[in-house]
Amino acid sequence: MTDAWVALEPGADPVTRIADLRRAYDSYVSAGRVERPVRSVVADSWRRSARAQVSPEGVASIELNDDALTTYRESHPLARVMPLIRELTGAYAMDGDHLVAVCDAHGRMLWVEGPPSTRQRAEVMNFVPGARWSEAVAGTNAPGTAIAVDRPVQVFAAEHFRRPVHAWTCAAAPIHDPGTGRLLGAVDITGGDRLAHPHSLAFITAVARAAESQLALLSPAPAEGSVRLTALGRNEALLLADGRTLRLSRRHSEILVLLAHRPEGVCGDELLMELYEDESVTPVTLRAELSRLRHLLGTDLLRSRPYRLASLVDTDFGAVMRRLASGTVTGALSAYAGPLLPASLAPAVVRLRRRLTDQLRAALISRGDPGLLADWAYSPWGEDDLPVWRALAGVLPGAQRPAALARIRELDGWQGA
Repeated sequence: MTDAWVALEPGADPVTRIADLRRAYDSYVSAGRVERPVRSVVADSWRRSARAQVSPEGVASIELNDDALTTYRESHPLARVMPLIRELTGAYAMDGDHLVAVCDAHGRMLWVEGPPSTRQRAEVMNFVPGARWSEAVAGTNAPGTAIAVDRPVQVFAAEHFRRPVHAWTCAAAPIHDPGTGRLLGAVDITGGDRLAHPHSLAFITAVARAAESQLALLSPAPAEGSVRLTALGRNEALLLADGRTLRLSRRHSEILVLLAHRPEGVCGDELLMELYEDESVTPVTLRAELSRLRHLLGTDLLRSRPYRLASLVDTDFGAVMRRLASGTVTGALSAYAGPLLPASLAPAVVRLRRRLTDQLRAALISRGDPGLLADWAYSPWGEDDLPVWRALAGVLPGAQRPAALARIRELDGWQGA
């Protein structure tokens, strides 16, 4: 197979492949063995699904209903590109009895559209608006796995982790904010075996790229002289300045995060201590990094004595802090794309990252909203967060509680070991 992300190579017999996959699936569910012809992307997803205590026999849970769903999706950034997505996918879906779905970054279905008869069949497995199809909740599936690995993927028949989904094939691609790179959600096409073809994955990938291009056109032009720094969920920050988007090195990312957070400026000795965990690093090393950064940014932005930024920088982590300070917990979580420079060991970044995480976690636990707590618990950064899982188990309806309690027991076992 030439492309590991495509479920069925050209010329392969789908009937034979389905039979082989069912045998391999049964082997994995019963004994935990991965056998041929399971692709590595599917095997990895099965392992994540099993680790998240996903039941092979269950169906997706519905978390947003009626007014809550309408309000949420109308305010979602992807609402602006739904007319384009419908235009690009409408004929493809209707001619082939396929469904087109768009979910948010947490795997919650916002729109599921297509022929009424196909939608009715999909309702049996809760493939409906408002249901959560993230991989950690619904197991291996194209939209959930595309979000988990942040790339287009196709899932065919028994490659799905849950048996009720084995009759379906789906292809999905993530959609990002073109300005910040933040993951907004995914677009998916779901149907029968005929979708197990490279063309369907290429098609849905093109739809996602078109949606990103449309978002870029619809976004207001940045104000003259504005500077924006995006550093959440990224090891290398993005800086938008003077119409340019720069991907910064890890050290330059740390420097700009610190200076953006400290607009009054930082003297050289303090900056050295805040950036380097190794106390043997000399001021010469820091000056060399600052010289390279000044060359990259220009002298108009980076000043010295003390080191500071010449203009205020709008940061994504600052936006989360402001929303938390105003009590807008939902807005803070929607703006939180992950830990601040997660791989950074710079003392100042570590403290700021921990403070932001602790404040947001505390706000979520205090709010006690099951949907918000689940968004955190089932995220890559929240899957091991025991306090949030305990809070979530305390507010979930009875039918949804066992999976959370199982995760708590698992985390308790790790931490007690």
